[in-house]
Amino acid sequence: MLKPKGILPAMITPLTKEGKFNDKVLEKLINYMISGGVHGIFAMGTTAEFYAVNHDIYREILSAAKEYTNGRVPVYAGANSITTKGAMELVEIASDVGVDAISVLTPMFISPNDEELFEHYRVIAESTDKPILLYNNTPKTGVNLAPGLVERLADIPNIVGIKDSKGDFTQISSYIQKTEDKEFNVLVGRDTLIYANLCQGGAGAVAACANVAPRLCADIYDHYQKGNRNKALECQNRLNPLRLAFGMGTFPAVIKEALTMLGIDAGPCFLPILPLHDDQKASLRKILEGMELL
Repeated sequence: MLKPKGILPAMITPLTKEGKFNDKVLEKLINYMISGGVHGIFAMGTTAEFYAVNHDIYREILSAAKEYTNGRVPVYAGANSITTKGAMELVEIASDVGVDAISVLTPMFISPNDEELFEHYRVIAESTDKPILLYNNTPKTGVNLAPGLVERLADIPNIVGIKDSKGDFTQISSYIQKTEDKEFNVLVGRDTLIYANLCQGGAGAVAACANVAPRLCADIYDHYQKGNRNKALECQNRLNPLRLAFGMGTFPAVIKEALTMLGIDAGPCFLPILPLHDDQKASLRKILEGMELL
């Protein structure tokens, strides 16, 4: 069964000026990221604005991602819903498209306890033979996957890992320690923590910055795996200003603007998210120039 590892770009959904899915730009973006050395493609997650598309568009985007990746790297798909039934409907679509693994975010808006979360993931996992990646993003959902719960979920055969975007490194370390004897990998969703996660025994990252700087993100992982920790840390430090710039706009506006500056016309975000102001664009351009991306 697939073991999630390496740098998996949390891919944006490119849009036309009219707010429609831009198939041709997705192809260009996927080729850019794969040529930059990423180890997988992660479609329809938070960075992709999953909350803004219906099931038909969801299928269209995943089908395009699968086609344009063309077997070069694994394709991961987010299947995120408030209810277990809603997530299972997306899992069925993703499985039908033929993705390699599926990520499931915790429910949003409601506040399930640990037993309810366990049942949520157990039922979803048992509905498919696809590898399942847990997704913890407490700042966005208000729900946290506690280390003890993750330890229990890791015993379900096709739950193969977790993406953590909470950014609490004490908790991330606990995930790693509690699952070290299981077939289970821990990835971070905070791009400033890629190197730290590897040092602690983690397996990589689902990195939004890898849309913009795929080679630099992949180099953190690749240099680390080759034993060159100093070079890996150097790459991490070069990447950090881009991740820290995300707060200049409402997520994922900074990523889309940066891609447009690089010649990949990512288009706008779904409303109500607005483009960056001119002064923000100027600041972002300086960051990209400092990273030698422009």
